[in-house]
Amino acid sequence: MNFIDWRPTPQRNVEVLNDTADLYRYFDCTEAAEFLYGCVARAIDKDLPREIDFLRRNDEAVRRIMNLVEMPDRMTENLVRLIRVNEGKLGRKRREGEFEKLTDDEVASIEAIVGEAFDGFEDWSIGRIAR
Repeated sequence: MNFIDWRPTPQRNVEVLNDTADLYRYFDCTEAAEFLYGCVARAIDKDLPREIDFLRRNDEAVRRIMNLVEMPDRMTENLVRLIRVNEGKLGRKRREGEFEKLTDDEVASIEAIVGEAFDGFEDWSIGRIAR
């Protein structure tokens, strides 16, 4: 507004008195570019390596569980997720429900497998985002 000469009109509008095309022709998008660069840099430097680490650990846990007990892939993935969400333990309701066929020894072994696979991973819970 400091570079625009204007005056109010009787119709309650604004009349611009000088040429303002140069003010809009080349807008400064430095802040937007810096923000976008920061997002891309974070994705490359932090988010992608963390996601690859998570996938590697998850695949290892699933593979080891499948070698221990026979169950569908989807059920194994769900089991790993449930144990991670519950900070290393399979919840009682799930244990008595969809995973009732697992023995106590199998559950303990599976919890240990998931714990070993995700040991050192910066965040146990899927719902929390590590900053």
